[in-house]
Amino acid sequence: MRLRGRKGIRENLEEQKGFVILDPRSYKGKWHTLFGNENPIYVELGMGKGQFISQMSFRNPDINFIGIDMYDELLRRASEKARLAWSERDVEFPPNLRLALANVDYLEEVFDEGELERIFLNFSDPWPKAKHARRRLTHPRYLEKYRRLLNSNGEIHQKTDSQTLFEFSLNSFADFGLQMANISLNLHREGANEEHVMTEYESKFFGQGVNIHRCEAIVGDEALKRYQEHRLDNYRIQDKPRK
Repeated sequence: MRLRGRKGIRENLEEQKGFVILDPRSYKGKWHTLFGNENPIYVELGMGKGQFISQMSFRNPDINFIGIDMYDELLRRASEKARLAWSERDVEFPPNLRLALANVDYLEEVFDEGELERIFLNFSDPWPKAKHARRRLTHPRYLEKYRRLLNSNGEIHQKTDSQTLFEFSLNSFADFGLQMANISLNLHREGANEEHVMTEYESKFFGQGVNIHRCEAIVGDEALKRYQEHRLDNYRIQDKPRK
């Protein structure tokens, strides 16, 4: 992927120290300290231009968000969107959002075990060729990383327009022994689902009538317990006493 960035982009990012994190490895195990609270940390892997993570942080001030991408230009664009979103509250830099320059392959060097509570995988590269399956972000080699980094309430939320990637992901989650919930083959079948913040790609595909697939994979023990208590009750058959 090639991105044409503006001149002086790195200097621009360096001026946003504390909001744009260019050395995320130095915060491993210390992200709560950086945010200054113990609120849950949600991470979007491959945030693109930042529409999703910006709006999520604005809507959920009691949750800490980290948007990760490996390109300087995308961090710059995301920082502009985030600051614009929060300008409605006369806030220059979102207090519950950080943008980090990192490669997902080295995620365990950025976060400590149990440091995260939710991972978002929004419209990740589908890598459609079978020989590239290991590069898909729901491949077991990545799921193993996520399981170590997520805490007892941990979940993975995925959205994609790729049926091939979605089928691969469902099988991968199942093979990894993860409970799946809220599976949708067409998230916006009845019009734009206001409960979900759209990414830039999602808005584009929605306008074109492309189906958006979505799934949640439950990783943490406490998250699984809540699912079993609240969701499975709807499917349990109550034995009726015989007369």
